[in-house]
Amino acid sequence: MATSTKSRLTGERPQQGVTPDSLLALHEAGYRAVLDRIGDGRILDVGCGQGFESARFLSAGREVVGIDYASEAVATAASRYGRDGLRVAQMDALALALAPASFDGACSSHLIEHFTDPEPHVAELARVLKDDGVACVLTPNEPTDFENPFHLHLFDRGALRAILERHFDDVWLGGVDGAPHVKADFQARRTRAAKLLKLDALDLRHRMPHEWYVWAYTRLLPLAYKLVAREDTGGVTGITADDWFVTDDPDDTTLVLFAIARAPRRGTA
Repeated sequence: MATSTKSRLTGERPQQGVTPDSLLALHEAGYRAVLDRIGDGRILDVGCGQGFESARFLSAGREVVGIDYASEAVATAASRYGRDGLRVAQMDALALALAPASFDGACSSHLIEHFTDPEPHVAELARVLKDDGVACVLTPNEPTDFENPFHLHLFDRGALRAILERHFDDVWLGGVDGAPHVKADFQARRTRAAKLLKLDALDLRHRMPHEWYVWAYTRLLPLAYKLVAREDTGGVTGITADDWFVTDDPDDTTLVLFAIARAPRRGTA
């Protein structure tokens, strides 16, 4: 059975004031790209986390539902944005307790890589979409991703297109990429992180049970951000979503893959 290790609220989830500016900007830029393309009607945000990105979908003519597997994330999203109209529910992204063909649009942002078997997640996106609905998927580009125990199934361009085409008849594949100074910021932080990882000379993190590594990573990541990226947070870098752009021609240096899938085929394997 497919499993998920989507992070705890205090783990890998983007957190304002803790997560580096460039990563927060990455998520905001991705949601901007989705917002421009997902249309109106009933919108589903799968893996909504704290809800601050889901709330971007709220507008006249839209009903927005955010779902997440973690009760603490759902509670936070509801308390912050429920009064604005965001509806939230605790749910498994691999088995959505939602009616077939009940949404006009669905967003899966930086979620698909968190499943050992992501196929049921894509099938569920297709199942809950109307015939003319649109699914938007964002995920790290495998060649540019840095070690992360929560990323269980990384995708390159071919793999992402292949899994989506098994469940949708119309798939566009592009990317969300950063300006040169953004890529330099990512590379600098990875270089610093790589130096820290060298302290694990015996590679114990990969020899221990994976759940132990996840447990440690979840609790140490905020501390690592303070130590390794303390000058990269709180707006100090000046990096914002405006420093990111959508590309129709992603390559191995593109940081994030962005796919738009239409014409869902329900019940396909």
